Amino acid sequence: MWAVEAIGLEKDYRRPFGKSSRALAGVTLSIPRGSIFGLLGLNGAGKTTFIKTLLAVVRPSRGSVRVLGGSPELPEVRAKIGYLPERSYYPPTATALTHLRSIARLKGLAPSPGELERLLERVGLVVNSAKVASYSKGMTQRLGLAAALLGRPELLLLDEPTDGIDPLGRLEVRRILVEERARGATVVLNSHLVAETERIADRVAILSGGRVLREGSLHELVRPTSSWRVRFAGAADSQALAELGFTPLSGGAYSLQAPDPEALNRTLEQARARGAWLIELTAEGHGLEEELVRLLGPGEPS
Repeated sequence: MWAVEAIGLEKDYRRPFGKSSRALAGVTLSIPRGSIFGLLGLNGAGKTTFIKTLLAVVRPSRGSVRVLGGSPELPEVRAKIGYLPERSYYPPTATALTHLRSIARLKGLAPSPGELERLLERVGLVVNSAKVASYSKGMTQRLGLAAALLGRPELLLLDEPTDGIDPLGRLEVRRILVEERARGATVVLNSHLVAETERIADRVAILSGGRVLREGSLHELVRPTSSWRVRFAGAADSQALAELGFTPLSGGAYSLQAPDPEALNRTLEQARARGAWLIELTAEGHGLEEELVRLLGPGEPS
């Protein structure tokens, strides 16, 4: 049932000539299989350290963790994990294809003819002789994602997967992650882009100081709103919309107060009957970013 089960994880870093620091301070999380799980928090919250414990790169000082039903140190468990680090390093003479071939050999995989080329095309890279050293940040992120996807892993651990990728590229990455979830993979996503996480995550954990402040589905974390921003196309005049409770805003938009989804849909149907066709509907209430600010203060999420 669970892809990840962490109970009371603590990690202390002891420094020879200074005070020790605690990166994890009792993290308990259960991540369902076949879900996209987002990790949010400020810099130094413990997100990357948590991901490294799932890879057995970091051993917890106290507590326990199980990954895909076993210890993360077991080779058979690690073989089922795909990992994209926050910073990837590549041999300067490697091409995208030769790099993937090297990763496949390290994983003990035998790709079928054309499989690596199709994987590069899936992440939006052209198969050619260009050296990875000439790639932009966004292109190296795409290559790192392709490497993480090798072998159709059961668990994907992605640290800032859209860092340096343009908006259209982020859309492609979101599509890929949703496809991976659809085939049954679990995705653990550490991203400083709150809106990106909010669009695709099934559940989210907010970390601070190595502790989990809140965890749950977006429905559980984000308070429902009764205020909506609406934009129409069509022939309805402002007087007809005002009678239904729409308040004009700048730029041709309207504000609408609706206590519940039933009332919202009823009012929109009445507007449509008067010739107004809905083209934009945005909640103006308390979103995930507002919840982060409330819990963490105005610092930049990471």
